Amino acid sequence: MFQIRRYHPRDREAVWRLAADTAFFGEPVEAFLDDRRLYGAAFVAYYTDYEPERLWVAKVGESVVGYVMGCGDSQRRMHIFRARILPAVLSRVLRGHYRVGKKTLRHALCIMQEYLERSVPAVSLEQFPGHLHVSVAASARGQGIGRALLEASLAQFWATGISGVHLLTTDRNPAACHLYETLGFRLLDARPTRRWRGLMAGRVENRAYGINTPFP
Repeated sequence: MFQIRRYHPRDREAVWRLAADTAFFGEPVEAFLDDRRLYGAAFVAYYTDYEPERLWVAKVGESVVGYVMGCGDSQRRMHIFRARILPAVLSRVLRGHYRVGKKTLRHALCIMQEYLERSVPAVSLEQFPGHLHVSVAASARGQGIGRALLEASLAQFWATGISGVHLLTTDRNPAACHLYETLGFRLLDARPTRRWRGLMAGRVENRAYGINTPFP
């Protein structure tokens, strides 16, 4: 049995750990980063520190085994990332707070190349201003936890007046893509990416899915 509840600050360490444990197609982040703390500071910090009210966790006993991170205004999130989060991360990198080796440098270059090549799927933030990201621990998959988290998050979005929500994923997670579609998400855009070359065999396709409020 699992429990879905709102995030509490005491969950922060567990959420950061789970995010790093599942960052590489459901596997640990060390496949492409040298220091998992860097991943948490760059990717997870916004959701735990700036918009924690949209974060839900799944627990089995005392363990956090899943989460869904939400954002009601993706443009605001990007502004905070550029103005606060990224400068803080870069400052810590320059001070030697994080281990930065070949894997991290390679990944940073691949991200820049991905944007230059326009491999990131296009999403209309007017139609889909909110976004979310869901993850479930390997040991807890197949129990309906991902669906329960998404349903809780979407209900909150609709109740707070958000008209549309999007998410980003890849074609390498067909089970998740199927789940999104059964919940009413539709594919908005799909573009091949070379971010994972050398780490994943074959071509990887970035995908954006979106859903609008079912209420008039």
